[in-house]
Amino acid sequence: MPDTDTILTEPQDTAADTVADTDAMSYTGTIKVSVVSSLGLVPIENATVTISFTGDPQSPLNVLTTDSSGQTPVIELPAPPLDLSLQPENEQQPYSEYNIEITAEGYEPVLVSGSEIFAGELSLQPVRMNPLATTEEEEKVVIIPAHTLFGDFPPKIPEEEIKPMAESGEIVLSRVVIPEYVIVHDGVPSDSTARNYWVRYKDYIKNVASCEIYSTWPESALYANILVIMSFTLNRVFTEWYRNQGYNFTITSSTAYDQKWVYGRNIFKNIDYLVDTVFANYLSRPGVRQPIFTSYCDGRRVTCSGLSQWGSMYLAEQGYSAIDIIRYYYGNDMYINTADFISGVPSSWPGYDLSIGSSGEKVRQLQIQLNRIARNYPAIPTVTADGIYGPATAEAVRTFQGVFNLPQTGVTDYPTWYEVSEIYVGVTRISEPG
Repeated sequence: MPDTDTILTEPQDTAADTVADTDAMSYTGTIKVSVVSSLGLVPIENATVTISFTGDPQSPLNVLTTDSSGQTPVIELPAPPLDLSLQPENEQQPYSEYNIEITAEGYEPVLVSGSEIFAGELSLQPVRMNPLATTEEEEKVVIIPAHTLFGDFPPKIPEEEIKPMAESGEIVLSRVVIPEYVIVHDGVPSDSTARNYWVRYKDYIKNVASCEIYSTWPESALYANILVIMSFTLNRVFTEWYRNQGYNFTITSSTAYDQKWVYGRNIFKNIDYLVDTVFANYLSRPGVRQPIFTSYCDGRRVTCSGLSQWGSMYLAEQGYSAIDIIRYYYGNDMYINTADFISGVPSSWPGYDLSIGSSGEKVRQLQIQLNRIARNYPAIPTVTADGIYGPATAEAVRTFQGVFNLPQTGVTDYPTWYEVSEIYVGVTRISEPG
């Protein structure tokens, strides 16, 4: 990503620059923008969010204002027909692209260029703004390139799915751990000028999945691809692949070496939630300790020995489950495993849902964490930390779920517990790494 102090007024030279023709976009998608300070997880209220077609940035379509949670309302925007994202042979771009300009008193302005909208899908656009007083370097222009299924990107260099690991002389993990962060090198490994980003593990997976597959695909295809993306990533973590080559990062953003990741890109709500529900999973073979290095490719322009992304979509349409899709490409001895440990959380999930009538120390921990989060997100009501899950706690959970894009059930299930934990850790830190 370029590091510049200027705001882009001209779009990238891509096929998407003709999207202002709304006659070709009789469908709509939706978007919600969330704005926080780059120093700590502090939502920015009353930020002005201006949305325009990337191909016509001087003609605003919507001007929105963020609420006390730093979020805009969900709004509709034109999008191309849904079928375009379900048929790889189409040459027409299956998503529309938008410029999103954000200004707020006391913060440097930000422009996101190329935020993607698919028909029928809710896009979540995160934005981080630098306080004017800070000297921390942060991109003020976020450029989202073409989606990997539509644009032209280098194919993956083939690798063995199980890496040789020294039993002595090198420090390697003895068990599979979900890291709190991965360090993403935004370029090929040898590019010493490329920036390294500290990215929360779940956020990294959501970003990669939104880069690599279309959110319009059936859920079993999304799940299969997310499993492959997570296993690929955890193999890099477990084997310390790049550190053992002398590099100071976990993984790269290059499709030739790893997976596509784009700083500041939008993600999609269904991908966001699915990752929240399965983020501790990965793929294993019997007798192999490390997560399997699961190669994959689009299956149309590039073929490989691993999963075909378009092929997975077709199999899902035929009724294949996620594990059926995985085994179709990797063999019947591949299975879904769960990591032994999740880093960076104050307390692990109790193993069952917490709801009205629940009580005990886990409920009290939840209440304490929600109360701390409410200091940053005042829409969330505070509760008495008495260890009793009553209607007030359920309402606080329901509001939290609405702010952080979870189903508003008022029940603290697995994804809600870990989202509360992650946000709690975020708000109690003075600032995020990197």
